[in-house]
Amino acid sequence: MWRWSLLLLFLLLRWWALGKPSPDAGPHGHGRVHQGAPLSEAPHDDAHGNFQYDHEAFLGRDVAKEFDQLSPEESQARLGRIVDRMDLAGDSDGWVSLAELRAWIAHTQQRHIRDSVSAAWHTYDMDRDGRVGWEELRNATYGHYEPGEEFHDVEDAETYKKMLARDERRFRVADQDGDSMATREELTAYLHPEEFPHMRDIVVAETLEDLDKNKDGYVQVEEYIADLYSEEPGEEEPAWVQTERQQFRDFRDLNKDGRLDSSEVGYWVLPPSQDQPLVEANHLLHESDTDKDGRLSKAEILSNWNMFVGSQATNYGEDLTRHHDEL
Repeated sequence: MWRWSLLLLFLLLRWWALGKPSPDAGPHGHGRVHQGAPLSEAPHDDAHGNFQYDHEAFLGRDVAKEFDQLSPEESQARLGRIVDRMDLAGDSDGWVSLAELRAWIAHTQQRHIRDSVSAAWHTYDMDRDGRVGWEELRNATYGHYEPGEEFHDVEDAETYKKMLARDERRFRVADQDGDSMATREELTAYLHPEEFPHMRDIVVAETLEDLDKNKDGYVQVEEYIADLYSEEPGEEEPAWVQTERQQFRDFRDLNKDGRLDSSEVGYWVLPPSQDQPLVEANHLLHESDTDKDGRLSKAEILSNWNMFVGSQATNYGEDLTRHHDEL
């Protein structure tokens, strides 16, 4: 009994840490929809000399705060080292291209994901060989069992067997080279599948399996509502539930056949979104490319350094600007 309790606690903590969608995610199904977060919550207000949005987009929010405490000289020196890293990660031709700038911004915006994977890495890489095998991942998650004896000592063993099979299926998709050993990038795809295009189908499949209670391969409107709301006997259906029914008809059911197929589920949970890193990279390139050759030299970036990064001086200036606007 104690082993079952520990296993259940571990799985609940794991689902919470990885952001696994919950059947009781609440109104409007926000727990199932994976939408890209904005690069920054700050207003994009370059016209008034406020570059906080650009700083947070280029550096990430936490690192941008660190730069705000640096002297202008140290801030520019660190930016110079970042420029070298951007070019080195690309073609090392001495210039920063649009693609290299976009890749850097995307990299900084995913720092929280990499941090969560790093935190989990030592739990899963049990033999410390720098890779995580499926057996290691399975044993770290569910405990060690001899073949054929999986979950013989826990309640509801069939449920856990289904969960194990589902996790293995996701692992096999994340394991792109098929060697049953996950690199750090492959483990990231396993833990955060919504961030990787090649994992899209598995996210859709898992969502469809969760909601499709009658196993007909579709999500009916009642199955959709049941994922959001559990009706109590004699209780009147809340207004927000009625709104969700309308949302299902108007926006989820694209072909108007009264149900959601896998493509419609995909459009719902992984909606098309603007490539925000590319938009910001284009903006920074346009504002800094003084010779208009479509690429940035290190000198061009450093000459416009206060748009890319902050410092004690620019932070003070932005505070004055905000104060002036408030007046």
